[in-house]
Amino acid sequence: MALIISDLSKYVIAIFMAIFTYESFAAFRGKDETRKEGIYTRQIICMFIVHFVSFAAICLETGDLSYIIFYGFQQILLFSVIALFRVIYRNSNKLLLNNMCMLLSIGFVMLTRLHFDRAVRQFKIAAVSLLVCMFIPYLIKKFRFLDKFTWLYGLLGALALSVVLVLGAVTNGSKISYTIAGFSFQPSEFVKILFVFFTAGMFSKSKDFLQVCITTLIAALHVIILVISRDLGSALIFFVVYVVMVFVATKNYIYFILGIGAGCGAGIIASKLFSHVQVRLEAWTDPWTHIDGSGYQITQSLFAIGTGGWFGMGLYQGNPTSIPYVEEDFIFSAIAEELGVFFSICLVLVCVSCFIAFMSVAMHLKDDFYRLIATGLAIVYIFQIFLTIGGGTRLIPLTGVTLPLVSYGGSSVLTSLIIFCVIQGLYGIQVEEGESHGKKENRY
Repeated sequence: MALIISDLSKYVIAIFMAIFTYESFAAFRGKDETRKEGIYTRQIICMFIVHFVSFAAICLETGDLSYIIFYGFQQILLFSVIALFRVIYRNSNKLLLNNMCMLLSIGFVMLTRLHFDRAVRQFKIAAVSLLVCMFIPYLIKKFRFLDKFTWLYGLLGALALSVVLVLGAVTNGSKISYTIAGFSFQPSEFVKILFVFFTAGMFSKSKDFLQVCITTLIAALHVIILVISRDLGSALIFFVVYVVMVFVATKNYIYFILGIGAGCGAGIIASKLFSHVQVRLEAWTDPWTHIDGSGYQITQSLFAIGTGGWFGMGLYQGNPTSIPYVEEDFIFSAIAEELGVFFSICLVLVCVSCFIAFMSVAMHLKDDFYRLIATGLAIVYIFQIFLTIGGGTRLIPLTGVTLPLVSYGGSSVLTSLIIFCVIQGLYGIQVEEGESHGKKENRY
């Protein structure tokens, strides 16, 4: 009986995930938020059903009722976040709030299945991070002088990356983090946000050629430090974000073409200079020949995705733990194996709806500084998703970055929550700008 219920659970999870995903895009129809309350309510119901059914399946498969306690704490956290945001920030973007909580819940479910201790640790970090991030929308709306600290953002970012270059521990050939008092930090995750603020500040002041050159030099310094640290995944994110922000700010196609050319050239040089890049390219081009070596991760990832089929093997019915670093770099493959390709596609679409919401905020903001921040954070978010899923599905070479809010990693979770909450603050500014514009129109 338990086996039948567990097998049926994956279909229930897929159905309600599909409804949630549909509502994520239905929310873009129309501008009247009061009429969309039904959509947001249905999303919340679907999220809690997916979360409940997933943990019910975990308890049935393992026979360990202690997971119920952990599930209860997660329910309290998710419900509290939704309720507090709605009470404190009445003009919050409820679509982004619901999507954020859904992605967090999926992460909790998969990490619980893969590595319970890491799931508990992730939950604690997420809870503290949410408490801290709860103040960010208020600060963004309250402090309208954030563009005054442009150079401070750039200097702090470069300094933080330099510290990890000197003090960081080598992990898989790269220096990406250092440890203080038992806690591991990955500075590049936080510097991404500072980098976006720096670039937005520079281009909100001026967009002339000299300003572009100065900004490019500082951006290049960030990228070079990351390359020397061999954190090439983060270096690629910084580079792409900068190229897009330059183009959006200046609307100059020459800068965009030069950026693409420079990126291609840098990629060729990196493939010649760094042995671990050569290994990843080797694994990407022909993983089956090197299945016992460099191609092991990607082949196991592809096996997992192919084994899952449309609706997955069911929680605890697959073998995702055979993939090295599955909780971090390959969690999408684990989701595809046990919850199915259909669920995975819905997950990607939810992430895409977040990106569209980010860009919608950017398009409606009148202030250049805020508009560029929203654009930059949107690119950071969606490009990281592209790198993670693309690497796990062999669309592109593996870069070793995490899936925001889903993969294991304290720095990644905190940074992703900060990004969502900064956008919430910018959305509040957008609403205020719209209200003030409406009042002006009513005067005439």
